[in-house]
Amino acid sequence: MKRTLATLMALCMMLSLAACGGTDDTSSGESGGEPVKYLIGISQYGQHGSLDNCREGFLQGLKEAGLEEGKDYQIDYQNASFDDNMAIQIAQAFSAEDAALMVGIATPSATACYAAAEDKDIPVVFTAITDPVGAKLDSGNITGTSDVLPVEGQLELIRALQPEAKTIGIVYTTSEANSVYSVKVYEEKAAEYGFTIASVGVTAQSEVTQAVDTLIAKGVDCFSNLTDNNVVGVLGSILEKTNEAGIPVYGSEIEQMKLGCVAGAGLDYVQLGIQTGLMAAKVLTGEAACEDLPYETIENYGLYIMGTDGKAVLVCRVKEKGSVYVREYLEQIHLSAPWMAIGYSAENRQAFGAYEKSETIAKIIAKKDKMMSQFPF
Repeated sequence: MKRTLATLMALCMMLSLAACGGTDDTSSGESGGEPVKYLIGISQYGQHGSLDNCREGFLQGLKEAGLEEGKDYQIDYQNASFDDNMAIQIAQAFSAEDAALMVGIATPSATACYAAAEDKDIPVVFTAITDPVGAKLDSGNITGTSDVLPVEGQLELIRALQPEAKTIGIVYTTSEANSVYSVKVYEEKAAEYGFTIASVGVTAQSEVTQAVDTLIAKGVDCFSNLTDNNVVGVLGSILEKTNEAGIPVYGSEIEQMKLGCVAGAGLDYVQLGIQTGLMAAKVLTGEAACEDLPYETIENYGLYIMGTDGKAVLVCRVKEKGSVYVREYLEQIHLSAPWMAIGYSAENRQAFGAYEKSETIAKIIAKKDKMMSQFPF
């Protein structure tokens, strides 16, 4: 009886999601003739830049693998709006409509998809998960890509920009395995770079800004932002508070720098999505089973700074930590943000704006273009 009720609920959810504007998941191709081969259900935990980039990259990966939307596959895309219960309902709907593949973007969506797919043995591919092992998504009919953060790269960057800084503040969601894992790594590595970590855990997005106030009151020298979904979802509100307090926030991917984080050792989530799409194509076409494809971790990251015009500038891509390139670029990054020496604020950025635009930033970009050819990737 319980199974029957669950199935009925999933069917109702599927119909309601379609009525609310989900992507058309009909089985006919664009020509109106031959049916598409595969129905792919994509569950994205919420809408923000990094997760959106994952989804866009995923579709690019399918295209690079030679699969054509409307001919080879149809997409049913749903957004859970950072609601765990909604993520579960979306996954159950995908199972009820017999999707050929479920894609979970972020841990809660991937976990929900894996649970809903198990009875029918539907393959699941995930992306934007920092700790697949901790989330128990590292075995079974599931595979994907991990966005483990370049924590040491971030610590190096912060030390280069703030030589006198002592304490880094981090706000994270206690129920997000990704965030718990990342905070642990920060705590393990911070002392090597002369930092201590002051962290505050939250249980809901509504608690984030209060946690930021708590850390500001404790006198942290800066914040390091994770890819925590609840925190990133209110990054604009966080930056309003930190800007007023004159405390810099470092991001963990380029979209956060675009929103106003001062700098960051960040991942390219479009590339992560492409990597995921290529894996999914192998599963869909029968070239490989999920069990044959261990989850993959993106190797490279970029060092970004935010210019005075509010645009994120890629200073360099990093593959090998500690290389001469990294040290040289860190020196250049320090020169590119002279306002850090007198305190972080929008006014200080503007005061040094002409200098940055006419000299330092231009030199960095020129040097990057010249030296990028020496990188083996």
